[in-house]
Amino acid sequence: MSNTGQCPVMHGANTTAEQTPAAWWPKSLNLDILHQHDVKTNPLGVDFSYRHALKSLDVAALKKDLHAFMTDSQDWWPADWGHYGGLMIRMAWHAAGSYRIADGRGGAATGNQRFAPLNSWPDNVNLDKARRLLWPIKKKYGNALSWADLIVLAGTVAYESMGLPAYGFAFGREDIWHPEKDIYWGSETEWLAPSDNDKSRYSGERDLENPLAAVMMGLIYVNPEGVDGQPDPLKTAHDVRVTFARMAMNDEETVALTAGGHTVGKCHGNGDAAKLGAAPEAAELHEQGMGWMNHSSRAIGRDTVSSGLEGAWTTHPTQWDNGYFYLLLTYDWALKKSPAGAWQWEPVDIKEEDKPVDVEDASIRQNPIMTDADMALKMDPEYRKISERFYKDPAYFADVFARAWFKLTHRDLGPKSRYIGPDVPTESLIWQDPIPDGPRNINANAIKADIAKTGLSISELVSTAWDSARTYRDSDKRGGANGARLRLSPQKDWLGNEPERLQKVLSALTPIAAQHGASVADVIVLAGNYGIEQAAHATNVTVQVPFSAGRGDATVEMTDAESFEPLEPVHDGFRNWLKDDFAVSAEELLLDRAQLMGLTAWEMTALVGGMRVLGCNHGGHEAGVFTDRVGILSTDFFVNLTDMAYRWKPTGKNSYDIVSRATGEKRWSATRVDLVFGSNSVLRAYAEVYAQDDNQQKFINDFVAAWTKVMNADRFDLVS
Repeated sequence: MSNTGQCPVMHGANTTAEQTPAAWWPKSLNLDILHQHDVKTNPLGVDFSYRHALKSLDVAALKKDLHAFMTDSQDWWPADWGHYGGLMIRMAWHAAGSYRIADGRGGAATGNQRFAPLNSWPDNVNLDKARRLLWPIKKKYGNALSWADLIVLAGTVAYESMGLPAYGFAFGREDIWHPEKDIYWGSETEWLAPSDNDKSRYSGERDLENPLAAVMMGLIYVNPEGVDGQPDPLKTAHDVRVTFARMAMNDEETVALTAGGHTVGKCHGNGDAAKLGAAPEAAELHEQGMGWMNHSSRAIGRDTVSSGLEGAWTTHPTQWDNGYFYLLLTYDWALKKSPAGAWQWEPVDIKEEDKPVDVEDASIRQNPIMTDADMALKMDPEYRKISERFYKDPAYFADVFARAWFKLTHRDLGPKSRYIGPDVPTESLIWQDPIPDGPRNINANAIKADIAKTGLSISELVSTAWDSARTYRDSDKRGGANGARLRLSPQKDWLGNEPERLQKVLSALTPIAAQHGASVADVIVLAGNYGIEQAAHATNVTVQVPFSAGRGDATVEMTDAESFEPLEPVHDGFRNWLKDDFAVSAEELLLDRAQLMGLTAWEMTALVGGMRVLGCNHGGHEAGVFTDRVGILSTDFFVNLTDMAYRWKPTGKNSYDIVSRATGEKRWSATRVDLVFGSNSVLRAYAEVYAQDDNQQKFINDFVAAWTKVMNADRFDLVS
């Protein structure tokens, strides 16, 4: 056999999608969501601390450089009117605007705009140029400045340079190093698919699928031309209201952000969009990661094509002023098509002096424009009231916008304790989920001794501590045990928290906290730790679960109850509970929850096995409790799951019986979440480790480590 012309390299790096295990076996559980952002992907190494690196950042020099950058136009991508402010604001806005409150995913806190799919979304056309323009600044400040922080700071400084004082700014966003696989952006198979296609994100009377916020695949918010590209400001108003609400913005914040974002800069559609090349992820090698290139015409300056709409919103697009509301409310507007063929609104009989000048030739004036979303602020009755109030009181508008911009760009950074830098506002805002500092000098052993006297069971203690901590989301750093909001509405009434059992436990633990001068939050965690220590001791293993005092107790006044509603658990595989039937499997929901909590696959495995034998199932049901020694931290879940003396019989959509092969007698019951640890090859490998005769101690150690990680996930004060 001839080898002529054959490449000697195995092409594993070029494996096509059709050759992956997921393509061959599509029903196989994909654990990649728990394996992403491995330390191996980070070129800065495991010892690098961005928080430490930030201490060397010269913030004053950085801001001075950014101010100078705004008006230092680079020939390869010239600034409109000689000012990059509009472009930088759009970049920061589109980074932060991908956030949604339902699962806390998206947002600007990871610098994910650099990677697919966001770097190639149709709504992000030419934002790759914005980041390349900033490269000299990133290069200069190096590891002391993340891309994530730089992107948001550039937008904030842009506003400052155009006359809007910033409410504040915080550093602390740490870059990721490869695309995120954990974010569901929609089921559509094509960009900008209309809502009547077969994979629409809408149902009923324009009900948008959770957790999505944008109206189409590839958009940050709404379609600027109107619903499905058909102008109708009142219909668009509905989309705007839903989209911004899913970012935790009220009507006033929505109007302020829309108007403030469109007070400066312009849309670009002065050309043929069909001439644009591929997006960055599909661009040719020689384009060096830049997309949407047009090599057939000039395609820069006044001839740029981005959104397809063409024109500025205001008379002076490089100045912060009240010109947006002046034009919107003073003139009548009519529908027209941009040179690129996009629907836009243009004023009727506008005064020549109210027209903005051309971006390259100040002797030429062009019509301003409005999008369908802008017209919604004029035509929707509630938005109109707010718009008129802002028009009459420019100072109030500026203040509301500055605060809303700060919220937009910091919402996913987490609580105020994670903020770094000289411009962090002193004011605590309710959307930051403020929590007072808790006592640190408490006698943990004395508290545990009193907990032992309550007569509460191990499962009651452990389940309560778990329910308190499991709300934590690493996506936007919300939730967790700190604050003990389990005591408050709405959490105290959540079905997943078993309100009757919860009140029984809180009634016993709250007086103990008061007696010892401790926070209830700390006592709840200590109670769970005590339960685990007792369960481990029953296996003849002595272990002390690590504990760090200092959690505080939030008050009703510190709690935005409405914004906590999306944190309500409707499933919890760790406690073997599903509130309803879901379109995805129970095991996929478990992975989603584990990923949001920041857990690895082996940590998830250890926790599930331990929670089962401790009897922590929701409602005390028996599924998955593969042991006769409930309340003992044994490896029985894994031992009996992997025991070939049994076979597994489906009895329903999410229920199974484990029966003896010899007698056919039912031994245990199970759910999909239980059996996936035996069926999935990776999870079975972990389960077999814990089922080994020599790994009882290892299992307890791993369970305790994973448990402590969950309990401390929101203790940002413990991070150096």
